[in-house]
Amino acid sequence: MGRLSRLSGQAMSSFPEVDRFEQKLGKKTFLVTMEVNPPKGTDLSEIMAAVERARGLVDAINVTDGSGAIMRASPLAVAKAVLDTGLDPILQMTCRDRNRLALQADLLGASILGIRNVLLLTGDDPKAGDHPDAKPVFDINSATLMQAAKGLTEGKDMAGKPLLGAPRFCIGAAADPGAKDLE
Repeated sequence: MGRLSRLSGQAMSSFPEVDRFEQKLGKKTFLVTMEVNPPKGTDLSEIMAAVERARGLVDAINVTDGSGAIMRASPLAVAKAVLDTGLDPILQMTCRDRNRLALQADLLGASILGIRNVLLLTGDDPKAGDHPDAKPVFDINSATLMQAAKGLTEGKDMAGKPLLGAPRFCIGAAADPGAKDLE
């Protein structure tokens, strides 16, 4: 069977419908994750060595998305590298750098690559990072992104248009109880 025919079908059927991390969440057991920042460059050796050291100690690997508003490699690429080791990645996605079109596209891309776990965040202000002159996008916030991700799993985009194949996600969020605006 050729690669193209193996990849056809709904959301890469060769990947399990429910990953190990989601199964453990369903059992309400105590879970441990490790967070890694993508490199500021292309060398993954340090990150992948840390991931290997964590094997058997953690339930999933959180891959950050521009944590601290520092420019780094794409978390999608690093999450795929983690997935290729047989560990469950949790792809963090922030609203800071992408509009709703790009966020939905990246979610669909993650699903195509077999990434099921997503942690959806609003994101840090670029003024705090290493490119303080960068313009933030913040087209939507993390709550709206969660609704969008859920909509994608139901086969519709944010505009209500049908999808050709729906992704499956284990959707998570984070909250800062010390934030000034908790809406």
